[in-house]
Amino acid sequence: MELRDILDEFGNKTGKTGERGKELNQGEYYLIVDVWIINSQGEFLLSKRVPTAEPEPNRWQPTTGNVVAGEDSISAAIREAEEELGIMLNPENGEMIKRYIAWADAIIDVWLFRQDININDVVLQPRETNDAMWATSEVIEQLIKNDEFLNSHRVPYINELFDKLTGRVSRFHARKMVEQTKF
Repeated sequence: MELRDILDEFGNKTGKTGERGKELNQGEYYLIVDVWIINSQGEFLLSKRVPTAEPEPNRWQPTTGNVVAGEDSISAAIREAEEELGIMLNPENGEMIKRYIAWADAIIDVWLFRQDININDVVLQPRETNDAMWATSEVIEQLIKNDEFLNSHRVPYINELFDKLTGRVSRFHARKMVEQTKF
């Protein structure tokens, strides 16, 4: 049984905990971390979900996971990277770049770690991941286009992330900007 802190809509702990898988009341949220790791070549470390993973089997993703009760966001980010990839992230290399309400009962903290990691040092978690790779933003955009990456509702911030890191406007983001300016 995994317990998680229950948060309010502002991300403040309410003093209550909830068991993973149990439905929350309206206005209650649990915290998830998305952990993006970028190397000095501008590539992102991705892992591929196993075929039995639910939801979204066989899809590429950043490291992601639930924050357990009593844990803070950065500790969860570091723990998830160690659990899923067998790597140690340096907390000094991380910054939280976004927090948002993802759906009815989840707040997601998006972390970016700037750290070079040898892909040969990655140790996959057999119950969760079965492959890893370094990928450019262009490769990730192609994975999205080919429906091989997490569904876009799960990472709605991805264009913002790419634009911030590359100083460019991605094709997907440019299209959205044009659509938003139409009268």
